[in-house]
Amino acid sequence: MKQALLFLLLFISPLASSDEAKIAVAANFLGALQALAPVFEQQTGHRLLISSGSTGKLYAQIRNGAPYEVFLAADARHPRLIEEEGLAVSGSRGNYAVGRLVVWSAEPARVCASQQCLMQPDIRRLAIANPLAAPYGRAAQQSLEAMGVWAALQPRIVRGEDVGQTFQFVATGNAELGLVALSQVFSPNNTFSTRYWEIPQKFYDPIAQDMVLLKQGQSNPAARAFMEFIKTPLARGIIQRYGYGVK
Repeated sequence: MKQALLFLLLFISPLASSDEAKIAVAANFLGALQALAPVFEQQTGHRLLISSGSTGKLYAQIRNGAPYEVFLAADARHPRLIEEEGLAVSGSRGNYAVGRLVVWSAEPARVCASQQCLMQPDIRRLAIANPLAAPYGRAAQQSLEAMGVWAALQPRIVRGEDVGQTFQFVATGNAELGLVALSQVFSPNNTFSTRYWEIPQKFYDPIAQDMVLLKQGQSNPAARAFMEFIKTPLARGIIQRYGYGVK
């Protein structure tokens, strides 16, 4: 009987010490988070349940009671609003990455080292994320306006719900060029071209990406452990390899 009880305790103890954190992540950071997840699991024994979308859409879901526990946004504004609205743990908000915007195409010959590639006459579609919902879309609009080509390109612009969908528009040939996150070009999931033109950061507001621990995750050890893990040198090194800056 004692041996049977010992065996049962050994069997269930890993499950008892393992928790799952529900993460809402902006589409641009999905690839990096998928790279971080197995490292986090190995380091802590906890697991991540990941949901991805535009920052604006995730924000709306959180306000409507979605059961997320950590919010990784593509800007600083939405985590601040979540905190101000009493849906986040006070003092948990902080930066985890600084994004970079690039012009990318699945056809490398279409990418040049200046804004001139945006104005090629055979470009029928230029994909950007929705500026109203996605920070990378807002940065794309700011950049095109700063370069003086926003009005001229209006007939060609197609908008993805988020930067993930924007990347897919270009990858599938539904748009010849797109303004996407550098991290998507660096992702192992990108089986197309890795040639890009990085848009000068003077053309758009810094894409400071903040995270916040939501009230629903305040008593979950896995959610708290993830908030600490992502600040470690190991995690920051992975984040930088995906094309992000870190503060």
